[in-house]
Amino acid sequence: MKKFVVAILLTLAADASASSFNVSPTQVYLSGKESSALLTLRNETDQPLRFQLSAFAWDQQRSGEMALAPTADIVFFPALLTLGPKEERKVRVGRVVGAADAERTYRLFVEELPPLEALTASGGEVRVLTKMGIPIFVRPPKETVAATISTVEHVDGAVTFTLANSGTVHIVPSSVTVRGLAGTESLFEGTLPAWYVLAGGFRDFAYQLPRPECTRATAVQVEVAYGSSRIDRRLDIPAGACTQ
Repeated sequence: MKKFVVAILLTLAADASASSFNVSPTQVYLSGKESSALLTLRNETDQPLRFQLSAFAWDQQRSGEMALAPTADIVFFPALLTLGPKEERKVRVGRVVGAADAERTYRLFVEELPPLEALTASGGEVRVLTKMGIPIFVRPPKETVAATISTVEHVDGAVTFTLANSGTVHIVPSSVTVRGLAGTESLFEGTLPAWYVLAGGFRDFAYQLPRPECTRATAVQVEVAYGSSRIDRRLDIPAGACTQ
């Protein structure tokens, strides 16, 4: 009998795929007309795999970190399953709540469980297990997409600002860019990582201004692109601010 050491790998990216198994689609959209959907779970290995599913209400902190809470709003079947080598199976996911004025957001986690022999064994072969979070969106009757950049400030050599989602559905910025300007001359340009900003949510950003370019900058422009929209804000920098 083989011996196993089990490690857990948590995957939260939108691309819900891994070397051991695959889930498709990678996002689920439900609405007033569509109360359920099917996920396909496929074992990509030559060994049997065991899985456990769980659902959580999904909110976000201003730092971008997920805030999860157990929920009964989302139902699914089966909750436990075993797939043989290269086998795939459908998982039905549904909602038991109606649509609200703003989009409801959830995460369905698909967690690979240790093989049965690993429960009693210790030491030996290392097996990395994966846990994936599939976003579930319950769309509102009226969908609006809108965002603003606010509270742009220069603090201790950094530019801080807030991206606010004032729409009724989530947005995923394709780029968040900070540019340093001296008149019309571009001195520097930097990008910041971005993720989901849920409906009614906020995301705080901070960008450390590079030296020595910062000492020449007279203004900073912040630009966010999402979908087909692009918004920006400009902040004038007082002379000598970057030398403090």
